[in-house]
This record gives sequence, C-alpha cells and structure tokens, in this order.
Amino acid sequence: MRMKPVALVCAALMAAPAPVYANGGDVVGGFIAGMIGAAIINDANTHRTRRHYTSTASSAERAANVEVQTALNFFDYNVGRPDGVFGSRTRSAIDNLQALLGEPITGQLTEYQRTILLSAYHRGMAGGPVVSQIVTTDPQGIRGLLLQQRNEMAGISTQPQLLVQPPAQPAAQPAQPAPGALAAATPPAQGAATALPSFMGTTGAQISLASACNKVSLQTNTNGGFVTVNSMVDPEFALSEQFCLARTYAMSASEDLQAKVQGFTPQQIAEQCAGFAPVLKDSIAALSLRPEAEVLNGVQTFAMNSGMAPAQLAATAKICLGVGYTTDNMDVAVGSALILTALGQHPYAELLGHHLALGFGASQRRDLALAWYDTALQAIAAGETAVVPGLPDRAQVLQKAAFLVTGAGGAPSTGNGTTKASLPTFTAAP
Repeated sequence: MRMKPVALVCAALMAAPAPVYANGGDVVGGFIAGMIGAAIINDANTHRTRRHYTSTASSAERAANVEVQTALNFFDYNVGRPDGVFGSRTRSAIDNLQALLGEPITGQLTEYQRTILLSAYHRGMAGGPVVSQIVTTDPQGIRGLLLQQRNEMAGISTQPQLLVQPPAQPAAQPAQPAPGALAAATPPAQGAATALPSFMGTTGAQISLASACNKVSLQTNTNGGFVTVNSMVDPEFALSEQFCLARTYAMSASEDLQAKVQGFTPQQIAEQCAGFAPVLKDSIAALSLRPEAEVLNGVQTFAMNSGMAPAQLAATAKICLGVGYTTDNMDVAVGSALILTALGQHPYAELLGHHLALGFGASQRRDLALAWYDTALQAIAAGETAVVPGLPDRAQVLQKAAFLVTGAGGAPSTGNGTTKASLPTFTAAP
C-alpha cells in the first residue's frame, strides 16, 4: 500500500520525541507542527543552495514591474517590498491572481491580465461609493474589484445595485422573521410595503478580519496615510489600522519562515496549524473571560507539557500566526499569539489586545484588552522587537488609541513599581 506524503514525512521523523499535550489533548497535527519548528531550527545549521534572481530589465521595465507588485500587494497578494524583480513570491502571487480571474496559471502576466490588475488597483485607490460597496459586499472583499474589472472589460454588466431599493410591489403579507432573528421594534402599518431586512443591529454579526482590513485599507488610502498621534480623531479606527498593519507583518513573517521548511506544502502547513485551535481551546475561550495573568498561566502549562523545545514551539507559533490570519481562522491566530506571549515574546500581546478591543476571535472586552496592550507597550519600551518593527512613532499611536478606546484615561505603566505576572525566560527562535 502506498503511503500518503504526510505519512511519509511522519515516518521519516519518527525518531523525534512525540509531544505530550496538556489536558490529554490528542492532536496528530500537533506532531507535524512540531516538525515544522524543528525544520526551521535545523535550517540554521544546514547550508542549502538558494536560488538567486537577477534582473536585466531596463529602468522602464523595472518601474512597470514595481507598479505590478504594488498592485498585487494592494489586493493582499503579498510579494514583499516592491523592487521590480519578479522572484518566486511575485510569480506565486501572479499564479493566485490568474486563478481568481479564471485564466491559465503561468506565473507570467499577459497584457490583458496586467490591464485588469492595474485598472482595478487605480480604481481602488480612487475609492468612491461603488468601490466601497463592492469591497463590503463581495465575498472576495477587495479582490471583488478585480472580478468587477474583468467582467466590465468582457462586456458583462455586473454593476452593483443600490443597497436600498423600494420593492417592486407590496407583499401580500409581512414576511415572518427567521428563527432567532430580532423582531422589528415597530410593526409595519397595514398596507405598507414590507421593509427590506436590516441586520445592522443584530448582535453577534461579525464580518471577517480580512474583510474589515480591506475596508480599513481603503479608508487609509482615502485619508492619505495612517493616523498619527496628532491627527487622531477616531481612536478605534487608529487601533484598527494598527491591527491590520500587524496582521500584514505577521503574514509576511510566516511566509518567510515557511520558505525554510522542507517537504511541506502551504496547504499541509495550514492543516497542521489548525491543531493549535483544539489543544488551546480552553485558553482561547479564557481570553474573553479571565485576566491576563490567569490566561498566561494556562498557556505556560501547555507549553511546558507540549514536549517541544521553547524555540521550536515559538517558531511553529510564528508560522501558524500568519497562517491563521491568512486563512481568517481566528482561533489559530489567537492561539499562536497566546503561545508567543507566554513564551516571553511580550510584544505579541498587542495582537491579543486588538482581538479583545475590536471583537475579532474574542468577545469585545475592552476592560481586559488594556492589560495586554500594557504588556506589549512595556516590552517595546524595554527594547524588545515589536510585531511591526522600525516604526518608533507607532508605540505612541498604540498607547494613545488603546487608552482612549478602553476608557483608562491615563498613561500605561512604565514598569516602575508595577508587578507583572512573571514569565519564564526562554531562548526563542529569531
């Protein structure tokens, strides 16, 4: 009987000790996830031949390539810093774009595909009500602009209709609400046209983080840049900007680490990262209910009983953090951020503050969010590497927005005279 690829990987690595999960968790994916971390650590001591890309393009071609890469980044096909050189990440992004458009996957843009991409990009940058409606209603989010552009160029009329329109004719009887739906505050008058359903006031409704970040990106472009300390008017929007920025960096860091893992496809890695959710389900749920110290104690217990070295577990968590955000799996993202924070990488507590303050992957608990923000800000002030490095003013924006949103009305502690929950000191993967 032929063995599946994942089984072959497991068989080749059976010499490694299998992790033991806390609370009796039995997750096969966790074993493989540990091997991901091991592969990263072993890579540091193993010389491999790397492919180098050289460019012989003219300055004009290079500028055109930069525009393409910028547009790909805009539509969340992350190619890294636009440099005009089409390496493996750009080719992979083009593959994904071609798949979305239903075009042959070649890694090489045709002129037709390039026109779709750049036209949709400039359209998105310009903004407007139609663009906003496409982004907020299309299942593909901001990538819906690409499909809209493709259809229009093909002569297919797909102009979105207005969200509110009068019904063609009055309904004979008012529609019955679906089970669990909120009843209207005032029933319609007899003979009046039945109102269109409205879910804006329905509790529990939550758009995906990916869709929310698409809208934030459009608004940031419209505003001409990120909110600063001096320009801050809406602190919640400022936090949303910083959350989405941190999410992007986490996804990029994850992709860089995945490139160092041998023998695993991105799909296999995503499947294995899904193992973080069940083994950490109690801690993920506790995030919305218990103080920071209690939550971290539970995660530390898991880490000590996982059977994985701290550096190995941290490397795996960094990969899975980006995978969780890329796949919009908030349990994986939250679980990974919890592990990294519990292992002593305190700047990642910022992400947990965002999840609580903005209600993604957790109940909206701004009273609990403040402690996580404080942990991250103290760590950054002490010189630890931030989730988004190289932006010194960002900590000030986070501090002001977090304390305005949570209603603290003061400044975060600097660590002097403040007792924080003690965490073990580990040597984590770089």
